[in-house]
Amino acid sequence: MSDVDTLTLREVVDALERLYPPGTAQSWDRVGLVTGDPEQPVRRVHLAVDPTLAVIEEARTLGADLLLTHHPLLLRGVHSVATTSAKGASVTNLVVGDVALYVAHTNADVADEGVCAALAEACGLGESDPLTVVEGQPLGRVGDLADHVPLRSFVERLASRLPTAAGGIRVAGPPDAVVRRVALLGGSGDDLFDAVRASGADVYVTADLRHHPVLEAREEARGGTPYLVDAGHWASEQVWLARAERALLAELGGRAARVDTHISTVRTDPWTFVVGADPGGMP
Repeated sequence: MSDVDTLTLREVVDALERLYPPGTAQSWDRVGLVTGDPEQPVRRVHLAVDPTLAVIEEARTLGADLLLTHHPLLLRGVHSVATTSAKGASVTNLVVGDVALYVAHTNADVADEGVCAALAEACGLGESDPLTVVEGQPLGRVGDLADHVPLRSFVERLASRLPTAAGGIRVAGPPDAVVRRVALLGGSGDDLFDAVRASGADVYVTADLRHHPVLEAREEARGGTPYLVDAGHWASEQVWLARAERALLAELGGRAARVDTHISTVRTDPWTFVVGADPGGMP
């Protein structure tokens, strides 16, 4: 491929920002181009959920020019990028390796080709509506399955469509409870219980569910709906990567032939194993 045929980082960023407009990100978020020269060539794009040291090394090893991640590297302010910290080492490895980093976070959550759309597909939903609106943007999804199914069957089907993580999927609700209406939010979602109840959902699929909010939600439900499914933060968002890859190539149109893409094989879920889990109501 000659240099004249090579895409620039600016061209790829323009395509990404048409798909995931930065203005749709939440006010606290930090999205967009983190490292890289807009005029540098991009021949390979590497996609991952997290810009960890292992993912950056994988991107460098595979010859990526651009690393596209969901989670920000620098969400909170730092005063040093010395390699004595993981953040500093990450920035250094990106710059030394000539790998640009672009982040699409909450703007990717709300997009038509975003995280929640990918998770809705994994849950078996066809048509779905926004679960709520936050800062003027639709957040989460809610919709109906084609048929009523037992909660256990629903979760088993979901597990077959998500990447496997050490913690598995946690469920609060009777295995034989019948569900049809599903609410969901990829990533952390235990601050949306009011919206979930208002939606009439039988089950809520999200991640990072904490003890007290979940206990209170189940007490309020008096054992009924909504049942809760903690699918894991990484797993519930990793399903977006394939969708983002397809969307980016489609957005590039005829220029897509000028770039290769690769989805990271590094599992960035931080948990590695569990001990002493009690299956309880899921024998």
